[in-house]
Amino acid sequence: MMSEQTGWGGRWQWPVRLAENWEEGSMNGPLAAARRYALSFTTGALLAREGAVLAPVYIEQRDWERVRDQAVESNLLQARTHRTGVRLVRETVKRLSALADDEVELLTEMTASERGYLMWAAACRRYEFIGEFAEEVLRERFLLLVPTLEYQDFDSFVRTKALWHEELAEIKDSTLQKLRSNVFKMLQDAELLSEGWYIRPTVLSERVVAALSAHTPSDLRFFPTQQAAKQGAVL
Repeated sequence: MMSEQTGWGGRWQWPVRLAENWEEGSMNGPLAAARRYALSFTTGALLAREGAVLAPVYIEQRDWERVRDQAVESNLLQARTHRTGVRLVRETVKRLSALADDEVELLTEMTASERGYLMWAAACRRYEFIGEFAEEVLRERFLLLVPTLEYQDFDSFVRTKALWHEELAEIKDSTLQKLRSNVFKMLQDAELLSEGWYIRPTVLSERVVAALSAHTPSDLRFFPTQQAAKQGAVL
């Protein structure tokens, strides 16, 4: 049996070898068809507080570039250094821009819990990797009545996806740890996972359900909930 990884400090090797075997025989191997994942979500975590700060600026400006410039110039996110502020603003704007304008407006009216849910949905939309993990692992385990979500579940997800994604097959262990740690921190910040790694069943408010249901397929798929999509949802 091939080992799953080379050990901390190395790279994930067995998915690469398996993928190479596919590619030798056919251009239709798994790595040939997959779109590369964006994996640049190591700055900040859920960014709910930051989203609440920048959302009103966007409502006023209606231009994300202006929001970014104003936020950096005025240090709206109160970063300790300019460099940190630039990274934090850039990532927050990237997440918020995954929301529709009416969702950004709604963000300014929401409770802290509701805001966390919407920012989790924004992260799932912006980063396909996070969205697929939420749907295929978090929600699936919830529906199967598996009470916990642990690091090994994330690692297993990465190994599976690495068959189709070279960027995951070649990932360094240190990078994997950062990605994994940040995803789990997001889940905890969004109140979807407890500190003891227990999945927290989510009961969403009507306006959050409406916002998530306005997308096809419904973004409820990113949450550990049995609530149904609201048909014909309009914010």
